[in-house]
Formats: sequence, structure tokens, C-alpha cells
Amino acid sequence: MSNHLLRMSGVNKSFPGVKALSEMQLDLGYNEVLALVGENGAGKSTLMKLLSGIYVPDSGKFEIDGEEVAIAGTKHAQELGISIIHQEFNLMQDLTVAQNIYIGREPRLGGMFLSERRLNRKAAFLFEKINIDLDPKARVGDLTVAKQQMVEIAKALSYKSRILIMDEPTAALNDAEVATLHDLIRNFTSEKTGVIYISHRMDELKAISNRISVIRDGEYIDTVNTAETSMAEVINLMVGREISGNQRPEAIPHTSDVVLKVTGLCTKDLLDNVSFELRKGEILGFAGLMGAGRTEVARAIVGADRISSGSIELNGSPVTIGNPAIAANLGLGYLSEDRKHLGLMLERDVKDNIALSSLKMFSRMGVLDNRAMKATATEYIDKLRIKTPSSAQAAKNLSGGNQQKIVIAKWLVKDCDVLIFDEPTRGIDVGAKEEIYTLLNDLAAQGKSIIMISSELPEVLRLSHRIAVMCEGRLTGFLSNAEANQANIMALATQSTEDATASNRASAQR
Repeated sequence: MSNHLLRMSGVNKSFPGVKALSEMQLDLGYNEVLALVGENGAGKSTLMKLLSGIYVPDSGKFEIDGEEVAIAGTKHAQELGISIIHQEFNLMQDLTVAQNIYIGREPRLGGMFLSERRLNRKAAFLFEKINIDLDPKARVGDLTVAKQQMVEIAKALSYKSRILIMDEPTAALNDAEVATLHDLIRNFTSEKTGVIYISHRMDELKAISNRISVIRDGEYIDTVNTAETSMAEVINLMVGREISGNQRPEAIPHTSDVVLKVTGLCTKDLLDNVSFELRKGEILGFAGLMGAGRTEVARAIVGADRISSGSIELNGSPVTIGNPAIAANLGLGYLSEDRKHLGLMLERDVKDNIALSSLKMFSRMGVLDNRAMKATATEYIDKLRIKTPSSAQAAKNLSGGNQQKIVIAKWLVKDCDVLIFDEPTRGIDVGAKEEIYTLLNDLAAQGKSIIMISSELPEVLRLSHRIAVMCEGRLTGFLSNAEANQANIMALATQSTEDATASNRASAQR
């Protein structure tokens, strides 16, 4: 019997104008979690799409249990026991959770008619088995990004898989949900199975993987034993350059001008009496568990969700914001957590996407100045190190992390005074994260005011001058930079709404 569940060697893949993989190699052992890391555009997702039958390799050898296989499409890959959880969701928004998971495999009555009752019961049994909190009857399009990620995980685990590929499975999950996922992985791995785990969260690699394989610019670099290797060494292998330390910002003076003031903000479904102030040059972090209301606060402020009561002031003047376009015209930009559906026009090129929020700036007597748009796009491609053959490349052809950088570039071009970043580094590698962190700090130093929502507590702590913590639609407290730590944040994130009222009143102006 082979020593490896899976082995790949000499794998090559090219796309028009791009050499995605060159002589790539990889091996996965039985009962192993192999972490696959590399910067955005390094080739991780391309390699996994080859393994799962989405792409066909130009050349290379694939072996399972020591036997060479030619993977002839996604269905064949599933028959071979290969399942993949994609970084970008592959879900049908108008179908229910259960319908998405078992599409093409629905239970039938008399062999002819679909049985929704049996389908929902089957999905509920799966959720109970793998300890995931989902409603089988919920419409997927109504779910948050984190809940949609849970659907993808459940769908992959519903197959009798031997090789499970997870491409950024925790990008939209908080710490508690990540721990649940890791338990699922440990229960899945056995003497007959293994997991390939792609993640940019360095702390996860230590927690879940046995070995770490590093690729860079489409080439294999090295494989190391996780227990014997520091994350600093892994990062150096990934990026080929030094990464700065984890310095935290100094507090913003209380005398700084209040740029945004939110008072008594409520929505019909969740938010309850949310009040806070954002000062000039401040990065105000928002933390909390999934469903706490962080994204809902952002959407309510920019007019994407209707508020039932409350008021918003910009630079001391009351404003009524009916939609995100009005917000942008008032100098308030929102970078959504869902870049694919709410941040990009995937069929359009990089240039058009970067200019999207600032078309008036490029208009000359009603005609767009294509040369000026191209020059601006090139500037931000260089500034954010967006990996693309040119500004004319379609956004859909870039990796998820590079798509995220395009969305950030779009709002940097708009030059808003207040910026709301919802999961700004979701799906972005550690090297690119440092660049985004530097950009946010530079923007704050220039006097921009930033609300930064993140599920990664180290990121919130790293960037925020103050941290607002939410639970069940309420702000349960604020933490200054000096007193903030993960324990204090989690204490507020799990605080009941009854206990939160007093501390919220006391701390809102800190």
C-alpha cells in the first residue's frame, strides 16, 4: 500500500498570458491535515481546481492510493472521493439550504416526485451529526456570508469523501465557529481520509495541520512539519521578504473632532439603540460573534438597510441616507464583506471596477476619459500590488484576494472622509494583509475616519484605536486601546443584552 493518500507531481497549468503552475508537486498522507499556503495568486486555488476536476492540467501526474488517475471532471472527482469547499461560494441563492446541499441527490416519493419533508429531515440529521446550526428551509440568499460558508461546509461533508479540500473555509467565521470547524476536521480524518487546508490565518495552521506546504508564484517551495516550524519561518517562505511586527496604534485624543455620530440606531429585525461616535483620524473596530449585528450597523448607516429609529450626523450636521449612493456622495464609503455580489462587477475589467465609485471624476462632458481611468487603475494596481496581467483583465479571472484589493482601490479613489471596511482582509494572504494594514493606518494618519469590522480578534486589536463590541444587536461596551485584549472582547461579546445596558451608557463616550 502507498504511503500517501494523494500525490501530485510535475503539474503545469497556463491560462492566456499567465503561467499559473510550473512543475508543481504535493503529497497528502493518510489521517493528515496538510496546510497549503502562499500569497494570493500563488496558485493554491488553481491547483485545487485541478484536483477537483474543475480544470484540466496541461501536464502532470496524479496518484490516489499509489494508483495513477486522470480526473475527468467534477463528478469523476467526487466518485474518486474528492470534495472541495471553494473560497468563492458555489450556491444557488434562490434555493433553500437543504436543496443546495442535496441538489441532484434529493429523496423521492415512488421514484418520481421530490419529497421536501424527507429532504429537510435528511439535512437536519446531517446538521445535528456535524454540529452546525442551520435551518434546512432557509433561503440561501437570505443568509449572512458566514452562514453561507456553513452551507458549503455541510454540502462537502454530505458526500462520502476521502480527500476533503478546504479553500479558506474560515474566512467568514468567528473564533467559536472556527473551533467547531476544527472539531469537524478532526472527526473526519482517519486512516483512510485526509484534508488539504488552505488558510491565510497563521494561528489556524498551528492548531489544525500536521504539515505545511508552501508555494510561491506558481512554484513549489517547501514542506515543513508544523510542530517543528515557527509561523515566522512559514511567512518568510511564503512571501520571500520580511514582515513587520504587531505594533498597535496609540489612542486618538478625546479632543479630536467627531466626524460621525450615531444615536439610538434601531432596525426592525435586529439593531437596538446603537449609539457611538467616530473621531477624525480614528480607526474604530467593531467586534462580536456572528449575528451580533456588526454588519447590520454598517448597512444601516449607509442606507442599505432601513432604520426604524435613530439619527446620524456627519461633521455635526444631521443627514438622511436612503441608499449607499447617497452615502458615497456625502463622503461615506462602504466596503462590503461580500465582494463577489456587492463589491464588484465581475464581468468588467479591473480598470472599470476601480473607477466605479468615482465615474464623475473621469467624465468629460458626459464621456468617460478612458486614458485617465487606465492611469488611475495602474496607479492603484501598483500601490496595492494587485496581481493582474493588466488593467484590462476581467475581475472574475483574478484570485479572491486580488478581487478584494480592487474593491479597496475603488474606495481609495473615491477619497471619502469616512470609510467602513467590513472584513477588509477576508481571503487575503499574510503579506497582502500587512499592506492593507499599512494603508488603513496611512489613511487614518491623513485624517480619514474608519470603521473596521473583522471576525479576527488579532486584527481588531492590531488596527483599532478603540473597539466597540456587540452582542444580540446591541453595543455591549467600548474598550480603549490600552485595556483591549481578547479576553475582554469576548466577555463583552457574550454579555446578555440586559447586563449590557449600564456598561454601554458608561462607556459610549470613552
